[in-house]
Amino acid sequence: MKSPLVSVIIPCYNEEATIGGVLDAIHHQTLPVTDLEVVIADGRSTDHTREKIAEFQKTHPELSIKVVENIKRIIPAALNLAIENAVGEYIVRMDGHTIPAADYIEKCILALKAEKGENVGGVLEVKPGRNNWIARSIAMAAVHPLGVGDALYRRATVAIEADTVAFGSFRRSLVEKIGKFDETLPVNEDYEFNARIRASGGKIWIDPSIKAAYYSRPDLKSLSRQYFSYGYWKFKMLQRYPGTIRWRQALPPIFVFGILMLLLLSIFWNLARLVFTAAIISYFVILTVGSIKPAIKTRQPMSVIGIPLAIATMHVSWGSGFWWSLLKRVFTEKQNER
Repeated sequence: MKSPLVSVIIPCYNEEATIGGVLDAIHHQTLPVTDLEVVIADGRSTDHTREKIAEFQKTHPELSIKVVENIKRIIPAALNLAIENAVGEYIVRMDGHTIPAADYIEKCILALKAEKGENVGGVLEVKPGRNNWIARSIAMAAVHPLGVGDALYRRATVAIEADTVAFGSFRRSLVEKIGKFDETLPVNEDYEFNARIRASGGKIWIDPSIKAAYYSRPDLKSLSRQYFSYGYWKFKMLQRYPGTIRWRQALPPIFVFGILMLLLLSIFWNLARLVFTAAIISYFVILTVGSIKPAIKTRQPMSVIGIPLAIATMHVSWGSGFWWSLLKRVFTEKQNER
């Protein structure tokens, strides 16, 4: 029996609602199923994820599926564990809540063979994590220019070189060349991996004809936790790669700092109070105006409220996480000096 050409690696934790759809999408790829294997690194799921995987294995024995236990329960450890247990020449990174288009893997492999880049991926079609107005607004905010700036893996319309890609594909030999995913970064592990690719002279390539559906967070609370974590660990990564900062990443910390300073000054300075009020009003006016077009296009009038709320949550949470990480670093250094 020949070894699979492609190993699809999936970090997974409590994905009972979507893991069956992910496996079904992989099973229906345009590449022959005999060319594929799936390696799932499960972080000790507490729901019925394992049962869903076992059910799929039972009804689809032609697709090779391995499940390995991720005792560290962080994404980079899951990715490394999956790669260690994979045998394919090519590695395709997927998530337990991302549904690849039928030709996703084939197009990635063709681009790699054509040497378009060392890490190749596509554009995410963001779908709501729940069927209500705020979840739909969050999904729209996740691809809005005011929310994600120049993040090409959510907005690219032409094939282009980029700084990072969400769910990339690469040759196994790339890992042997630059090393595995950094397990000291529970978040931003993709960006750090791609930074090392670029530092080694490689390219990150995004082709919008390569598509996958990604389910966004279902409510503002979970969205806030997600973006606070992004900001927190982005500061950690910038300590190692300061040159990787992008304008879209710098704006939320600047915004949060400016608003906090104006808020503090407004306690005893009337002018600061006026500037603070004007800044907040202007900010939400811009977000509201920016939400009108997608609200009309999707016929979702409540999105005129929901999109600004979601984008503001993303900005404030990301910026706050960044500053909290920085303050913890400063406090730790002060403690060590004593």
